Amino acid sequence: MNKVAGGSVPTSFWVIAGVGMIWNAIGGYLYTWSKLDPAAALTQASPAMQDYVANMPVWAHLGWSLGIWGSVAGSVLMLVRSRYAVPAFLVSLVGAIVSYAAQAMAGVFEPALSIFIVLVIAFLWHYSRRSAAQGLLG
Repeated sequence: MNKVAGGSVPTSFWVIAGVGMIWNAIGGYLYTWSKLDPAAALTQASPAMQDYVANMPVWAHLGWSLGIWGSVAGSVLMLVRSRYAVPAFLVSLVGAIVSYAAQAMAGVFEPALSIFIVLVIAFLWHYSRRSAAQGLLG
């Protein structure tokens, strides 16, 4: 275990950081797949969602990108115990909200999964903030 002010890094930190990394790596993989082979990546999506992804506005794409890659960066930064995980998760949270707002405006918003994703990002942001305050992130 790594030493921090007042003790060791709790196992729960490593579990949350590790599961967060796996979750966000899957998101990064799916994002990349949708860019490299959109027809294959979106075969299960509705025709409306397929059209949306093919024609989304730049600002919505920026939100989507920041949502995905902010979380990937935040997870990596948590694993290396960097305090910069906190702003990375905040960028991800804002990006995800922008992305889902664009989907709602286009009429393709899927609330159950989208709300779950935002809650996961919000949890990771909160947890990284708490970890930084406890001295687990330097």
